[in-house]
Amino acid sequence: MIKIGKMLQQLLSSLGEKPATHRYPFERVSLPPRFRGKLKFYPEKCIGCRLCMRDCPSAAIQINKIGEKRFEAVISLDRCIYCAQCVDVCPKKALEITSEFELAQLDRKNLKAVFSPPAEPPSAGQAGATNASPETKAPEGA
Repeated sequence: MIKIGKMLQQLLSSLGEKPATHRYPFERVSLPPRFRGKLKFYPEKCIGCRLCMRDCPSAAIQINKIGEKRFEAVISLDRCIYCAQCVDVCPKKALEITSEFELAQLDRKNLKAVFSPPAEPPSAGQAGATNASPETKAPEGA
């Protein structure tokens, strides 16, 4: 009987208190200022040194040469441990950490982010060629 009385007293005292948890996802969570979320790649800044590939402890980054001084990055978000060593080692600041953290996917294939540079402008000899829009492919639903 004593335990029920203590429990009832605790229950009544907690009725007016603020909840200890957040109502996520209905209320946005405030992130710490240096939060390390999804990587972002700027292909126009990349010089192809591949230091990010070498420094990545989980081998989550692959830099591919796709043209003269043009590189694309394939980032495996399922392998990345979000340590930001690639961001720290990049001499041209081609990689950046964002605050995006909602990366859950049902299909593992969607966890590959491919960042391609924009299409090359048409050369003078290719009159009438169109300039395609930048090709930065993000995983579907991300």
